[in-house]
Amino acid sequence: MPTALRLLPALSAEHRDRLMTVAREVSFPADGKIFEAGGTADRFWVVRSGTVSLYQQVVGERRISVATLGPGDLLGWSWLFPPHHWDFGAEAFSPVRAYEFDAGEVLGLCAQDAALELSLTRTIAAILAHRLETTRAALIEHYARHGGGGLR
Repeated sequence: MPTALRLLPALSAEHRDRLMTVAREVSFPADGKIFEAGGTADRFWVVRSGTVSLYQQVVGERRISVATLGPGDLLGWSWLFPPHHWDFGAEAFSPVRAYEFDAGEVLGLCAQDAALELSLTRTIAAILAHRLETTRAALIEHYARHGGGGLR
């Protein structure tokens, strides 16, 4: 399986520089909530250091980790798609430093530069496709190890 695509290095220098004009540096403490499923998705992050756990709430208080993100990884894509609500929750597993991007500001840049919009959208789509494939492979392995029932 190919390695994960990183958002910032995948963009041209010109597009990366334009995007970084609206970035701000933020940090989250270990065990700090970054966002909750169902909340308004109005921003995204690129992790600079530390580890983030994406999770899905299942029954009651039980959560299942669906991905672990680290330096260079994109955190958050729901800002791109209506209804602009987070599908998962995210929590800092360790202290995290990240670049934060306000979705409205990024969409404003994209409205001014169609090439930036296309490049950003294609790159995020490639990241999502990779994460979907990784998740699918992990689920198949999980069911194979723990008795997949009728899984074929």
